[in-house]
Amino acid sequence: MNSILEWSSMPTAEMFLRDNQNDIDFSAFISIWFFEEQKHSLALLEYLRRFAPEFLPTEAELGAVRFTFDPAPALDSLALHFCGEVRLNNWYRCAREYHSEPVIRAIYQLLANDEARHARSYFKYMQRAMKRHGEQAKMSFSKIGVLMTNPRMNRAMHPTNLHVNKSLFPSDTVNSRLPDPGWLTRWLDEEIHFDEKWETKIERGILQNLSALFGEQLDSARALRQFQKSLTVL
Repeated sequence: MNSILEWSSMPTAEMFLRDNQNDIDFSAFISIWFFEEQKHSLALLEYLRRFAPEFLPTEAELGAVRFTFDPAPALDSLALHFCGEVRLNNWYRCAREYHSEPVIRAIYQLLANDEARHARSYFKYMQRAMKRHGEQAKMSFSKIGVLMTNPRMNRAMHPTNLHVNKSLFPSDTVNSRLPDPGWLTRWLDEEIHFDEKWETKIERGILQNLSALFGEQLDSARALRQFQKSLTVL
């Protein structure tokens, strides 16, 4: 399931390239991001091929997660994937701690490192957007930050769990198109035990970065919600 989930970077890259056609620099970054995300899937697939071939996904299962995303506001997508990379970094660090077999531990560490680096890259484009778009960027980024730090959401809150194609609803999330749509929640809750300690790390990482971006002290999800509401009033 994890190898298929990583394979879904293909439609995400297609979405970014379509919705940012006039942004040459960001489009170049996305081509590199996609190459690195695809390596994640290929590494996991190779692990399965060698050590657990009975779990190797079929081409049809990989193909099922490639579908067209509806157009979306570019600034929202940028912030959403920044938060998603922060979350993935922590998921993979947690998975590394859970496993004892040294090769899969090493793979998850490499994946975690890549996701942290991707988050930093997305954040740099958010900084650029703040200079170019000002209040519009602040509104978009704070809105997505509120969504991704909402304590009422479950720990599977990630771009792959969001609806992205109205015509395909309800089968328009990446996770809904996995062979086992319930896998991610079970993996987090029952296998690697991604608990409140890890969730707090994600929230802290998002809030610290948004604090630096906005020049505001946002030390809790509640503080971010209040900040976002103040923007809508203005």
